[in-house]
Parts: sequence; structure tokens; C-alpha cells
Amino acid sequence: MSLAFVLTTLVVVATPGTGVVYTLAAGLSRGRRASVVAAFACTLGIVPHVLASATGLAALLNASAAAFQILKYAGVGYLLYMAWATVRDKESIVVAEEDAPGSAGRVIVRGVLINILNPKLTIFFFAFLPQFVDPGEPHALPRMLGLSAVFMLATFVVFAAYGILAASVRSHVVSRPRVMTWLRRSFAGSFVALGAKLALTAR
Repeated sequence: MSLAFVLTTLVVVATPGTGVVYTLAAGLSRGRRASVVAAFACTLGIVPHVLASATGLAALLNASAAAFQILKYAGVGYLLYMAWATVRDKESIVVAEEDAPGSAGRVIVRGVLINILNPKLTIFFFAFLPQFVDPGEPHALPRMLGLSAVFMLATFVVFAAYGILAASVRSHVVSRPRVMTWLRRSFAGSFVALGAKLALTAR
């Protein structure tokens, strides 16, 4: 595993995106435990993209404009739904007990869907990983899976760090209604902006 791969992975993972925004919201709304659960869920959402890359589905998405557009707009639609839910459903970011019944399952489902419905992630694996794997080597597939595992581990660690940091300042913001309203609107705006960015991106 090259240093270039590690550095590039860290840059890609640490760059704020939908997963980071979601993990921050989880940390502020439900605390440290929920932020770690959200980070795990976003990481779990990468698995289908890894499998797609390994089986060649990414090549289909890259070659088929229709398939890519369908998945892309499904992702856009879900991000807009997240924005709407963040504004309308105050449970999306509100003071809550960290062990509230059913909260973990809800956090996991939303986190997984956020990354599953992200076609750029599949294309990223299709275009990025092959640069570090020689297709002619006898163990190309295991090496690709190994690099994918490193990417997933980095995703979990970085996202969890973001979430725990958010949870650490939770007590300073949750007691201020105006701050919470501003945060809800900010997260909703972030989801809208990320959805618009995804809608405007080409393959």
C-alpha cells in the first residue's frame, strides 16, 4: 500500500460531504454514541460500491448514461428528502437521549442510504482504485478489496472523529433554541447544496 493512496484517501474522506454532514448532525442531536453509529452506517453504505467495483457494475454505470442518471437522481431525491426532514422533523437535530429506543436503527438506515445512493462513490472506486492495482498481478482482486477496506476504515475513523467533536460541544448549543434552529436550517441547506452539486455533476 503506497503513501500516495493513504494521503489521497484521507483527503477524499476528510473533505466535507453528505456523510460528514449527517454524522455531525447525529453527534449534535443524539450525542457521542449516535455519532459513532452514524459513522459506522455511512461506512457500511460503502460496501455495495466496493462490491459493484469488484463485479464490474461500476463499469456499467460508467458506460450507461441512463443507469448513472437513474441512480444519481435517486441520490438527489434522497438528499432533498433529508433536507426537508431536517427542517420539518425536529427529531432530526434535537436534544435526545443517546439510548432512545429505535434511534440507533433510524440513524443506521439513513446513514447507509446516504452512501448507497451516491453514484459518484461507485465511480470513485472504479476510477481511483485501479491506479493502485496492477490488473496483471495474480492477486489483483484481493489487493483491491484490501485497499477498499483501508478506505472504509479511514472513513469510519474520520467520520467518527467529526461526530465525537460535534457531540463534545453539544451541551453548549442544545440549550439555545435559536442556535438549534440555525443548525437545523444549516444542515438542511447543506443537504440541498450537496444534492444540487450531485445533480449538476457529469460522469
